[in-house]
Amino acid sequence: MKKTNLFLSLLVIFITGSFMTACAQKSKTNKLTEEDRSRNEYVQSMDVLSNIIGNVRLYFVDTISIKHMTRRGIDAMLGGLDPYTEYIPYEEMDELKLMTTGEYAGVGAIISQRPDSAVIIQRPMEGMPADEAGLIAGDRILTIDGKDFRKSTTPKVSQALKGIAGTVAKVTVMRYGETKPRTFSVKRQKVIMNSVTYSGMLDGSIGYIRLNNFTDKSAEEVRTALLDLRDKQGAKGLILDLRGNGGGLMQAAIEIVNLFVPKGKEVVTTKGRIAESASVFRTLTEPIDTKLPIVVLIDGQSASSSEIVAGALQDMDRAVLMGQKSYGKGLVQTTRQLPYNGVIKLTTAKYYIPSGRCIQRLDYSRTNRTGMATAIPDSLHKIFYTAAGRRVEDAGGILPDIEVKQDTAATLLYYMAINNDVFDFVTGYVLKHKTIAKPEDFSITNEDYAAFCKMMEEKKFDYDRQSGKMLDKLEELAKIEGYLPEANSELKALREKLKPNLSRDLLRFKKEITNYLNNEIVTRYYYERGSIRQSLPEDKVVKEAIKLLKDHPEQIRQILAAPKAENKG
Repeated sequence: MKKTNLFLSLLVIFITGSFMTACAQKSKTNKLTEEDRSRNEYVQSMDVLSNIIGNVRLYFVDTISIKHMTRRGIDAMLGGLDPYTEYIPYEEMDELKLMTTGEYAGVGAIISQRPDSAVIIQRPMEGMPADEAGLIAGDRILTIDGKDFRKSTTPKVSQALKGIAGTVAKVTVMRYGETKPRTFSVKRQKVIMNSVTYSGMLDGSIGYIRLNNFTDKSAEEVRTALLDLRDKQGAKGLILDLRGNGGGLMQAAIEIVNLFVPKGKEVVTTKGRIAESASVFRTLTEPIDTKLPIVVLIDGQSASSSEIVAGALQDMDRAVLMGQKSYGKGLVQTTRQLPYNGVIKLTTAKYYIPSGRCIQRLDYSRTNRTGMATAIPDSLHKIFYTAAGRRVEDAGGILPDIEVKQDTAATLLYYMAINNDVFDFVTGYVLKHKTIAKPEDFSITNEDYAAFCKMMEEKKFDYDRQSGKMLDKLEELAKIEGYLPEANSELKALREKLKPNLSRDLLRFKKEITNYLNNEIVTRYYYERGSIRQSLPEDKVVKEAIKLLKDHPEQIRQILAAPKAENKG
């Protein structure tokens, strides 16, 4: 009996152990299958893709470029991930270098294409080879080094103008208003596009720095401008303008923050799907100034590195943010080398500013019915706290401490900005006037404006107005819903009021159009720095920032101070 019981006990133990071993093996097998599934999908997908390309190469009815077909496929594949992940082949590496260093070798001119396929000089850059050689805005490019470019594209012309520094490009152009071509010898050189497009004093005691992008030279440019404004020109406050700045190198943003906060401060943290994407970035050097009052200007086009600078300075209670909510790009891209000297620029992490906020606005893993990425819902926004304890949100962008809405420009101005006749009017004005007044003093005369209006009416300037289109939709909906008979007379009256009237609009928006023309003309004489100088006196947000820094230092302290504890009864 005892032997039987012992045997049964051993049998139970054996069966139980075998069952547990089998379960463990099954679990391990399932785990391995789960781990290998992604690899299997990858192998299968590459097999299918390779076979598709092979079959197309062999059997498609027409001869095609496999290289071009593959490029289109890569672009479509990566474009489905997010707008920032992209393949950059070796031939396009100059664009990547320009984004990261602000440098390229060429003649230093911005070009554009006309509807008749002519490529023109849109704007020569100050002090660069095209400018020094005598090329001006409006020059139509005919040939480059003897090759015909009269019917070409901007990428092809751009490629022909670029080259090895020190080599000479022979550029033949037709100047506006002339009938005989001109040829210029333009010596290519390393072209450096500055990140700080303007710095200067406003209202006697306020320093102003306009930062256009973030390259490996940006921090040094800001540092140089800051020292000049503070030490040589006596700035008592600083406006750092990041409006329209779409970002660039994250390291540049960290170094710029470092100019204003102590060494060892955490500026940004990155976190991705893999461990190597996780990093903490701190300030590494002693700052330039930790006391100078700062107002940072942001708007809906301030993105990425701009948001790191603005958000970090807000989280550290170091600067007052003014303007409108920023874009909301909380993603980090890194580059990885590919065969044949190409690279892939790949989104690898999200970044978090010192309070812990990630300000990414769009969720590219979720799309709506039209295939567009969806905004992260307000219900998922969280509350965070600055170093002083002020409440801030991860609101799909950086919210300014003081919101100042910029005046909305008339639709008419948008169409003027892209109209060739307006460009030609400015070109004609410049050819008739060798010099003009200083940027802040210049303005066209009433006679000049009258001539402009006459030209626009003779050219039958056409501009789209969204109000008319919306009225068409409203009328269509009213018809579908059966309300058109009752609303017809009101809709007709409204349509009459919204009827395009160029003469009326040129008169109604005379001030805005005059300011626009002034700025365009000033740019031709004083380049980008002159354009900024000319626009600042009329800039509503800048005026508010000056007022805050000069007249309300106590308000700045109150905004940045720790919130007062609530009294509890």
